[in-house]
Amino acid sequence: MIDREKITPDKIIAMKARGERVPSLTAYDYPITRMLDEAGVPLILVGDSLGMVVLGYPDTTYVTMEDMEHHVRACSRAKPKALLVADMPYGSYANTSSALENARRLMDAGAEAVKAEGGRDIIPQVRAIIEEGIPFLGHLGMLPQHVREEGGYKIKGRVETEVNALLADAKALEQAGAFGIVLELVLAEPAQKITAAVRVPTIGIGSGRGCDGQILVTYDLLGMFPWFKPPFVKQMLRTAELSKEAVAGWMNSVRSGE
Repeated sequence: MIDREKITPDKIIAMKARGERVPSLTAYDYPITRMLDEAGVPLILVGDSLGMVVLGYPDTTYVTMEDMEHHVRACSRAKPKALLVADMPYGSYANTSSALENARRLMDAGAEAVKAEGGRDIIPQVRAIIEEGIPFLGHLGMLPQHVREEGGYKIKGRVETEVNALLADAKALEQAGAFGIVLELVLAEPAQKITAAVRVPTIGIGSGRGCDGQILVTYDLLGMFPWFKPPFVKQMLRTAELSKEAVAGWMNSVRSGE
């Protein structure tokens, strides 16, 4: 592992200014966090995607604050040089008081920044969090915590009104003090337009190559969750398949008395 300085929100912003892209991945436990940090990943997200890939829920809306606190604590024990960001789970930032209380809880658990879904509709909550001294990462486009309302995962930016709304949301988040914005399932051209319109980095997931960075669920990237693979993911490893082969080989050695 290359020895490096601690990554801060200001350093993430500076990466965009230098034209340096921001690769980001999710983690839910100590060993994955440590492995990603040793690989040099600058931003690690303790994502509420843990609801599906770790806890077996159908979507992220089942994830609780207690779940997030538990996993943030585990990840923070790796003491990463990466910036450790925690998702605020469904229902935890419905108003400014709950947003502030729950952001504090995640920071107390070991997070170094928090992320919540929404734009102009949550600006009072965003401002309250940032005024408390808690760094904030935005999330626009497809909002997984709204998947039930929307009836599935919908690509955003297909019509001009939607693009204009996303632009306004991105600018509002930047003005409120967000240090970056995740763009999920936004068409490539609108995502690039949003990226050019704000000074903070955009971190895309399924939003084309025009964003300032990319984020993926680590389990998707490494083939650790073979039962579902998003169409935009280029799997870099067949971890689940190789693990099953290893287990089968071990069982054969036990049965044969080797």
